[in-house]
Amino acid sequence: MSFDRSVKIAPSILSADFANFGAEIRAIEAQGADWVHVDVMDGHFVPNLTFGPPAVKAFRPHVKTFMDVHLMIAPVDTYIEAYAEAGADLISAHVEAGPHIHRTLQAIRAQGVKAGVVLNPGTPAEAIAEVLDLVDLVLVMTVNPGFGGQKFIRSGVEKTRKIRQMIGDRDVHIQIDGGVTPETAPLVVAAGADVLVAGSAVFKGGSVDKPEIYGANIRAIRDAAEAARA
Repeated sequence: MSFDRSVKIAPSILSADFANFGAEIRAIEAQGADWVHVDVMDGHFVPNLTFGPPAVKAFRPHVKTFMDVHLMIAPVDTYIEAYAEAGADLISAHVEAGPHIHRTLQAIRAQGVKAGVVLNPGTPAEAIAEVLDLVDLVLVMTVNPGFGGQKFIRSGVEKTRKIRQMIGDRDVHIQIDGGVTPETAPLVVAAGADVLVAGSAVFKGGSVDKPEIYGANIRAIRDAAEAARA
């Protein structure tokens, strides 16, 4: 997949109908999703429990775009191989999930998948300064991880701007996860973000029987974001 900084919308299937994941994934892709974001939570690092490797493997045949797997788990290293084998195109891990983020990112790359590093709202941008040459993506959390539907934390905008400066001319995406809406998307895109994770803002009001609502929601976020860049 060639690198570009165009605005990409990555719906989080944490907000999809859990009884109908295959159809939901096909619906959001048909309606304009660029990536499919899979939030993996362990009930330990974050207060929620979601998708194990078998679930991700089940999603894989339905994803025709790019499957972005966000591991909110600790320890993380022992599960990297399983999620890579399940079909992740990119695996991202939290700085806060273990003592050796450099080793974690090496382990992800060793599986032949793209590597992302994640920062919680309370973690400064400087925490990733020494690993930027190991990553394909930096994920800035603009809510505390663990649940969908939370309110956007505005300090993430300035952090995004700082990370964009740190990245320089490296081919590294900046992804935003948490409270992304047509109102907040322009703030982070103007600061340098290019991949926007949206859960409730994409899935609200729609269903596999009314997928055009997903499309309208995706377009609203994309149009607002692209206007900020223009």
